[in-house]
Amino acid sequence: MTITVDGPIDVPPGLRNVIVTETELGDVRGGEGFYHYRQYSAIDLARSKTVEDVWFLLFEGRLPTASERDHFLAELAPLRVLPAEVQAVLPAIASAGPVFNPLAGLRSALSVLAAARQLPPLWDADGARRKADAMLVCAVTPTILAALYRLREGLEPLEPRADLTAAANWLYLVTGREPEAEQARAIEHYLISTIDHGFNASTFTARVIASTGADVVSAVAGAIGAFSGPLHGGAPDRALASLDEIGTPDRIDGWVRAKVSAGDRIMGFGHAVYRTEDPRSIMLRDIAVELGGDLVDFATTVERRIVEVLAELKPGRNLYANVEFYAGVVMSLCGLPRAMFTPTFAVSRVIGWSANILEQSEDPKIIRPAARYVGPVPPVPVPS
Repeated sequence: MTITVDGPIDVPPGLRNVIVTETELGDVRGGEGFYHYRQYSAIDLARSKTVEDVWFLLFEGRLPTASERDHFLAELAPLRVLPAEVQAVLPAIASAGPVFNPLAGLRSALSVLAAARQLPPLWDADGARRKADAMLVCAVTPTILAALYRLREGLEPLEPRADLTAAANWLYLVTGREPEAEQARAIEHYLISTIDHGFNASTFTARVIASTGADVVSAVAGAIGAFSGPLHGGAPDRALASLDEIGTPDRIDGWVRAKVSAGDRIMGFGHAVYRTEDPRSIMLRDIAVELGGDLVDFATTVERRIVEVLAELKPGRNLYANVEFYAGVVMSLCGLPRAMFTPTFAVSRVIGWSANILEQSEDPKIIRPAARYVGPVPPVPVPS
């Protein structure tokens, strides 16, 4: 539904619950604890399909047939290989600064890719070229991130393998080891469940940039910038760090009460949309339990008690574990280092960003909101 107004309208802070466009890609129904990609439950897809299947679904509007899947995989394989121009700059990017920042490195490397391949503005490209550029960016992102990590660790980057799925390739490229089947499937569940999630900050950022007609990489780079904030994508490692801080079950209550008393946010709990349990967290908890181990036993104990204490201290807020809490546990159990937790999130979300960019590129209208000026009343004479 489109509403036409003659002047500015007031909206809630953060644009909360403001409908800004229409989409066929998916939605989040927070009150129900449900979200979907197109017409399918995202969790059902995560439990039964591959990353490539869901990637095809978001780009093409349907799940692939067996022959379409084979063609899609064949198309992806060469796109995952780093272009020479990008390979040349990765050592300098990886070594920049005293602290490894893989998302900043990804932005830089993708910018080089855009320049080397002369990616045209979306405004000037036809649908086939837009999709080809989006495919390239999605395919090469895991290879870039893994290469940056290995270079920073003093290791040689690895070539992606055509015989491995997207999830297994990611684990291989980072760790240097072909993963066990249960590890690859666990990461695949996670990747599929985080490909898209409504009009979150990074997705909206991507669509704003796409609405200007800019190229695909510019829109993805802007999304990465929004995603890097700890209130958005940068929380899986922080959630696991909370388990380290707590240490033992007897410290849970005191730790939570101290955090709440200080006004600190408890990473891995609460969500801007869900008012019940996060379906992604439920699935990842099940996966963690299947993988097993002392970390899982401790995590489930901590989760249960934190929810109980938060219900006591913040009645009516309905604060539950979100996707980041068990994401860190699962990734740790699968051998990924903490520095690569948020990049793993980005490996999947770049597909969702790109699908949104392609959809937004079909709309010729630029996203151009307004702001209310609240500074000193103008005009004030300019001092001499």
